[in-house]
Amino acid sequence: MNICVNRILPCSFIDGPGSRMAIFLQGCNMACLYCHNPETQQNCCHCALCLPVCPAAALTQQEGRIVHDPEKCLGCDACLAACPHFSTPKAHILSLATLLERIKRAAPFLSGITVSGGECTLQTSALVQLFTELHRQTNLTAFVDTNGLLPPDDLSTLLAVSDGFCFDLKAFDAALHQKLTGVGNQLIKENLRRTAQAGKLYEVRTVLIEGYTDSAEEIDAIGAWLAGLPGSFHWKLIPFRPQGVRSELKNLAPFSNERYQELLSVARNHLGTRITTSL
Repeated sequence: MNICVNRILPCSFIDGPGSRMAIFLQGCNMACLYCHNPETQQNCCHCALCLPVCPAAALTQQEGRIVHDPEKCLGCDACLAACPHFSTPKAHILSLATLLERIKRAAPFLSGITVSGGECTLQTSALVQLFTELHRQTNLTAFVDTNGLLPPDDLSTLLAVSDGFCFDLKAFDAALHQKLTGVGNQLIKENLRRTAQAGKLYEVRTVLIEGYTDSAEEIDAIGAWLAGLPGSFHWKLIPFRPQGVRSELKNLAPFSNERYQELLSVARNHLGTRITTSL
């Protein structure tokens, strides 16, 4: 089986416990206004609009498809800026065997892997096979970083083979969630609850955005709801930054540190020391 990968970070200390290889998959089922990695949302349609902007000729068109040469690539991301489709020509297909071998070579330096996106659960079948083989061949842990918008049966399957989950809870108010992401949050909250009940919820993350998720009422509502879930998971509050954003929020200023500290206090009223920051 193959898997579509956007990029791989060999070592990360913010994507779960310990030192982890972070594997970002291509494709997403949301269109968040504040998405910092919009190039992960769609698969490349091979329109070729990126070809003329590449300064290193790292992109070519072969039989109607755009091919990326990582040896030539300068990493300037001019192709991403030129793409109107929220995609990238640099995403690549890997066999699970190839990916697993890459993980195993780095295993002595890792605590585990975390698969993210985009939305990694769109490739649930591949994740199940990858995690099953990872556990059979190594002592590494396997984490899922998800927006929570996945069918209940897929969640059940992943719960059986995963060691932990990081969830985005983008908003508690249903109308606000719809406005921010284009989808509702009822299924997401139910999946989050099920993951906590299974004892596999490691972290919940919420981005604070001026005019959207920056009210004390919204943070209080999330905090009160999370406090009612079982487990000792963390809740990370992340201040908005405009880097990478391509929606109407791209000109929004970075989130105020003063307001950030105020909302941290609101959150701590519910989860105390289980609140973590990204500062």
